[in-house]
Amino acid sequence: GRAPAIATGVATANPKLSVWVVTGDGDALSIGGNHLIHALRRNVNIKILMFNNQIYGLTKGQYSPTSEEGKVTKSTPFGSLDHPFNPVALALGAEASFVARTIDVDRAHLIDVLRRAAAHPGAAFIEIYQNCNVFNDDAFISLTGKDTKTANQIRLQHGKPVTFGANGERCVAVEFDGTLRIADTADVPEELVYVHDAHRENPSTAFALAHLSTGPTHPTAIGVFRDAPRAVYGDQVEAQVQAATERLGKGDLTALLRSGDTWEVS
Repeated sequence: GRAPAIATGVATANPKLSVWVVTGDGDALSIGGNHLIHALRRNVNIKILMFNNQIYGLTKGQYSPTSEEGKVTKSTPFGSLDHPFNPVALALGAEASFVARTIDVDRAHLIDVLRRAAAHPGAAFIEIYQNCNVFNDDAFISLTGKDTKTANQIRLQHGKPVTFGANGERCVAVEFDGTLRIADTADVPEELVYVHDAHRENPSTAFALAHLSTGPTHPTAIGVFRDAPRAVYGDQVEAQVQAATERLGKGDLTALLRSGDTWEVS
């Protein structure tokens, strides 16, 4: 869970580096939760890949912060009582400037999302649904199964109406109060079919997209939810140091240590 803290220092000290963090749902959202949200709110120039298999895989099958309610595991023999995190919504709540979701077995989609994240200036958070075939097999089968994925993947494409299904028979509709819902396309006027805007500065619509489903057993949005660049932390640090140097001159560490009240210990 400490990787975002280390990566923040690396990216700030070496702004020309492309810094990537690989983490998991337990690692990022449990012990590393604070490190994650602060890296995102600061907009540190790092890319965070969070592999979500809804279980603690490396420690042999305990429930994780993304496990569904009622999940029976070694650490929850009678079923989990915890309400799970929605990682995309969490990242949007921290005002991450780039937030996306993809699936490990969809190579083309995964590559496209990673390329867009790499090109984004600032923090990028990518949730990657990953099957754990030992401790949580088929957790995402409705999104990856040959006979079910078309009906359940809501693919977000900037500037395009959000429809899904084999023939676009379902859609994301905009209600009169501005909320979003899943509907049959034939029942929704064309002007009320949601047109995705990944570059919108206000993250409220992206947040609504993240809550269209209660988990990967229902139709679920994948793709880039938000790509809204803002000031990058490393650039701000560099500008601040440069401004201070121009005003005060280049620092002298030895002189600083010998200034003010000093003592000699013998």
